[in-house]
Amino acid sequence: MLKIKLTFLTFAISAFAQITCAQQVKLSKDVANAMNTVDSAEIKADIKYLADDKLLGRMPGTPGYRAAVDYVVDRLIGLKVLPAGEKGTWLQTVRLRKAIVHNTSLIAAGTVLPVRPADYVIYPNPSVPKIESVGKVVFAGYGISQPALGYDDYAGIDVKGKVILVMRGTPDKFSSSVKAHVANTTTILKTAAKHGAIGVIMASADSAVRTLTPVNRGVYSVMDDQGKVALSRSYYSDQIQFFISAKYGLLKSFLGDEVQSIAKQLKDGTPHSFVMENAGVAVSYTSGYQDIVSYNIVGKIEGSDPKLKNQYVVHSAHLDHLGIGVPVRGDSIYNGAHDNASGVAGLLGIAKVYAHMKVKPKRSVLIVMVTGEEMGDLGSGYFALHPTIPAKSMVADVNTDMPTIIAPLLSITALGAEHSSLAKQVDQAAGYLGISVEPDPEPAQARFTRSDQYSFVVNGIPALHVKYGNKTADGKNNLAEIVAPWRAKYYHKPQDDINGIFDFGSGKKYAQLNFLIGYLVAQDVKKPVWNTGDIFSTQQ
Repeated sequence: MLKIKLTFLTFAISAFAQITCAQQVKLSKDVANAMNTVDSAEIKADIKYLADDKLLGRMPGTPGYRAAVDYVVDRLIGLKVLPAGEKGTWLQTVRLRKAIVHNTSLIAAGTVLPVRPADYVIYPNPSVPKIESVGKVVFAGYGISQPALGYDDYAGIDVKGKVILVMRGTPDKFSSSVKAHVANTTTILKTAAKHGAIGVIMASADSAVRTLTPVNRGVYSVMDDQGKVALSRSYYSDQIQFFISAKYGLLKSFLGDEVQSIAKQLKDGTPHSFVMENAGVAVSYTSGYQDIVSYNIVGKIEGSDPKLKNQYVVHSAHLDHLGIGVPVRGDSIYNGAHDNASGVAGLLGIAKVYAHMKVKPKRSVLIVMVTGEEMGDLGSGYFALHPTIPAKSMVADVNTDMPTIIAPLLSITALGAEHSSLAKQVDQAAGYLGISVEPDPEPAQARFTRSDQYSFVVNGIPALHVKYGNKTADGKNNLAEIVAPWRAKYYHKPQDDINGIFDFGSGKKYAQLNFLIGYLVAQDVKKPVWNTGDIFSTQQ
């Protein structure tokens, strides 16, 4: 009983300390009044326009996306934001390449079971139109190399000039955001290239997985103005000649009955990598290309400090959605009202706050609406790599993506904030608005790596993405359970339009919260820093 009392007392003291810290935020009347100008009716109007059928789902490279760009630029001009794109314009050109794979062939030797074509897909190559590759196969566990975290699948094996077979997953001991990062395809490909591999086969360890992400409609990358690949989520360099995504059947073809015991060992945190005797693959395929042009929108609110105004806090949100697709219940326009017209409306709300502030924060603020998020965070990835302002001048990113404004915003989780000093500003801003901060209620969703903040993180810039917590007005505190069926009905469906479920007051509060987080960072003379020894502190 004494232990329980002491534990409760420790928790209470900790909670009181957090509340006290949050209450230390004192905003001037100027800032407080400006925050109150965020208008839920205006947020609704922005969502309604951007999710209208006439924009045809805001697919990059289409007139509908360009109409969305024109609308947002006009709104930013009206809110006294300055252009900060290329050559004094509002825009940054993003050259997208759609690659489609043809004539695929995978011939395997030394497998326990035959390899079935239904068990794998070969991704197109955005750089080399025709690939013919042969290599020996090495099993490289999860394909993770994190010695600092006490785990390295590459320790003791030589994969130079070889093809690696990896199992999807991570050790149980990793936190949810670390799991999402190390298992991300880009990280797997980068790590494989660093160790000298020439091909990657990534296979599921779950026999219940029946489908693979289809590649027959094309896979997108970003090209530079010289026609070289600037960014891709399924291609790292010409060294990695192919990337194959596979189901459990292919994994068992190579590993046989040992597959489950190996999977358990890896889950328990013990690497188990080995050269596969006489195992090899011959892979061939061709890729066809379609190039389109899209745009990021970049606006600036100039800071007030003579020196710090040359540093920037970024507020990002993606403007694109899925366009016209497979009909669902008679509708084929994927309007993207929640995903992510609501996030764009939130950024316009943030710009409105700054428009009504007499004294701007010390640092400058960028309002960045990016393209190609639905294609793999491509617009944000390109901006983070090739920003329209000096690359080293960005100190933080606060991203808004599908805030899920269907219920009052009573609690939040700040995805990624636990890795840096941004957690302080999150706690302060949430405390000021009477919002509690919770751990991620849905860690299995791997949301940390699934939106544009991740593009900034992997380029060494502290970033976060605010999502809903579990708190509900009725005290059941089960918002994640409420969101799940809603998501099944609306997420990436034509039904995500203005006629769906909305709480526009929640949209207003999201905008105020994200504004305040960014504002506190912009006012702090100290730049945000990664936590000591954090996995992302080495990404620069």
